[in-house]
Amino acid sequence: MTDVARLIEEVCAERELACEPTGERSYAVTLPGTHKLKTVCNLIVGEHALRIEAFVMRSPEENAEELWAWLLRRNARLYGVAFSIDGAGDVYLTGRVPLAGLDEDELDRLLGSVLTYADESFDTMLEIGFGGSIRREWEWRVKRGESLANLQAFAHLFPERPAQPDHQV
Repeated sequence: MTDVARLIEEVCAERELACEPTGERSYAVTLPGTHKLKTVCNLIVGEHALRIEAFVMRSPEENAEELWAWLLRRNARLYGVAFSIDGAGDVYLTGRVPLAGLDEDELDRLLGSVLTYADESFDTMLEIGFGGSIRREWEWRVKRGESLANLQAFAHLFPERPAQPDHQV
């Protein structure tokens, strides 16, 4: 086992993060969130660098250019990773850091960055890229008296509608 592999396993164990080897030199680390309930962060140990890849959101249904612009502006403030898109338009956080100088604190900072950026950005990204679907789902649930509990992050989109009573949430 390499020193970096050992470091990844130790940091994840100390922080009680699920960590599974996905190859000889790669790991999938599950980061628990609040808005995005979990983000799987892939750590790929290369010869000279650690590659970080985490899926954040599938390709938006609408307002793709607005979302890309928002992500680019957000990238200017990020540490260690940046938002990127793949050929299908799915959104990821990706980064590459040199193995030299990678220690427990730096790995913790990188994992924390992925968790923070994915979690803090998630609702805004959904609102921009899936606002129409969110509105249709809200209206459908209201008509049928269904719970809006997992849509409360988007209640501000419906100022004319009172929030559901507590017994339905």
